This record gives sequence, structure tokens and C-alpha cells, in this order.
Amino acid sequence: MNITKKIKLLLQEAEFYHTQGLLNEAMEKYNNATKLIRSNEQLKSKQNLTNGISKKILALKKDIIKIEKAPKKPEVSAKVQDLIKKMYSFSPYKNEDLKALDGAIALAKFGQLKRAITEFNELIKKDSLRVVAAKSMLRCHMALSSMDEAVTQYEQWISDDIFSTIQLDKLHVFLKNILKKEGIDKKLPRRKAPTDNLEPVITIPGTDAVQVKGPEIEDDDALDINSIGITIDSGPQKEQVVEFKVRFQLGNVVTLLISIRDKDLIEIFKVGDIINDIQYYSTAALFSGSGIIVSAREIKVGPLRGDYCVDIEIVLN
Repeated sequence: MNITKKIKLLLQEAEFYHTQGLLNEAMEKYNNATKLIRSNEQLKSKQNLTNGISKKILALKKDIIKIEKAPKKPEVSAKVQDLIKKMYSFSPYKNEDLKALDGAIALAKFGQLKRAITEFNELIKKDSLRVVAAKSMLRCHMALSSMDEAVTQYEQWISDDIFSTIQLDKLHVFLKNILKKEGIDKKLPRRKAPTDNLEPVITIPGTDAVQVKGPEIEDDDALDINSIGITIDSGPQKEQVVEFKVRFQLGNVVTLLISIRDKDLIEIFKVGDIINDIQYYSTAALFSGSGIIVSAREIKVGPLRGDYCVDIEIVLN
């Protein structure tokens, strides 16, 4: 097939993909056609062809922006959600509560945020999982861009007896830093009387009152990471620092969502590889470290189909 026919075929495919709503695929065809035109010195009307394709690409970009700004796609059916839990949760735990946490996390990672919130809300009833489940709920609200609901939920927890003051203090710091990262200046209330984790005062005649502190509440000790910065070592963005927002976190493993539009970046995330010089932006500070790629999976079902979910284990230098 000569170059003219190849270009014509690419443009026909691009037009077809565009009409079918496959915008990223259409963009790829237009870009390939442009590269083919520019690489051939003998091709006539090169400038006219590239100008025409540039107009097509501009129109395509406008359609992509419209879709990105449109309301989020509705969640898939309960049957498909159950399939997501089955496909993407790999819990090694025998404990049923931890298995349930793993399933809820799978739903959150792959876009089924409303159902994930419901399941995390159930897990809040478990004392050992309470804080991690509550933080996960707040992350879901953040992914839904519903920060007002996150604040309302936190305020409701303050009035509930289920959370201790120590637990609420952790959630206060966590949410405050999320809001700050999003550029939202809002004062969060705090529980006034931090006495729920203290044993009753024991008074012995002839001595001062003694207040005995109760046991520490179980919680994950990992720093909460908002985003990470990775220096790209190859491709068009070589030597640039690309910041990725953390979609989710459990312990020292953070989850990134890589859009199909950025699939060139997927190549840097190969399971088992170590990425050095990662900038971790935590709720407390900025620090450097490395990261082990634990998994990099293409999402096969649901509204995020085609995107990639990448898990990175934090390694401190």
C-alpha cells in the first residue's frame, strides 16, 4: 500500500472512530497520519494536508473537553459491580472483615464510588477498620468532587458515639489537608470534650485523683499521600516531572488512575520495577523515596473501561 492510500485509510478510520464516540482512538489515527505526512519529503501538498488534519484534531479536542466536563457516567448494575469486586480484589486475608474491606476498595478503585461509600459505611462499625474505612469514604467523596458531602459526613461523625476523640482527631487532620490540597479554606469543627478514651477517675482516700488512659485505638500508621511526582525517563515527556493524584491508599500502597489518553505513560509502570526519586506529597510534608510497582491493570468493565489502575508500594530512602 502506497503512502497516499495509507494516509487516506488512517483519516477514514479517524472519522469513523469520531462518529462512534471513540475519541481517543480517533486522535491516535489523526496523529499517526500527521507523522506519516511529515516523514515523507516527496509528498505533495504536505502543508495543506497537515493544516486540514489540525482542524480535525482541534474539533476532536473540543469534543473530548465536552465529555470530560459532562456529568459523571452512572454506576453500572449491581451484577457488574459484583463482577468488579471479584475481578479486582485479591485479598490474602482469611478474616471476613478484611476481605470485605478489600472488596470495597476494589469498587472504589474502579469507579463504583457510591456503592463503595455504602460498603465503607458498614465497615465503620468494625473498630479495627473504623478509621481506614472513614478515610476511604472521604477519598471517595473527593473522587466524586463532592467535598461538601465529605464535610457533612465528618460533622455527622462528630455527633456520633461510634468514633472516639482520638479517631476523630485523625480524621480532622486528614480531611483538613485534603481540603487544603484542593484549595478549599474551611474551618472544620472538632469534638469539644476529648474524654471518651479515658477510664473513669479512680479516687483513693488521702491521695490525688488519678486518671488512667485506656488502650490505644488501632489504626494504620502510614502517612496519607495526596499525590506523587515521577520524573519521566523516556518518551515525549522525558526529564519532566509528572504529578499523579493518588486515587486511593491503603497502608503504604497508593493507587493511581492513568487515563487512556495518557497511555504512553503506562509504559513506565511495569510490575516488579522500582521507580526511584519519587516525590511524595503527604498531608504532612513533601518527602522523597522510591516505589515498587505492585500491579498495573487495565480496567475492563465499568465507566473507567480502558483506563489503567496502578498500585505502588512506598519505599522510603
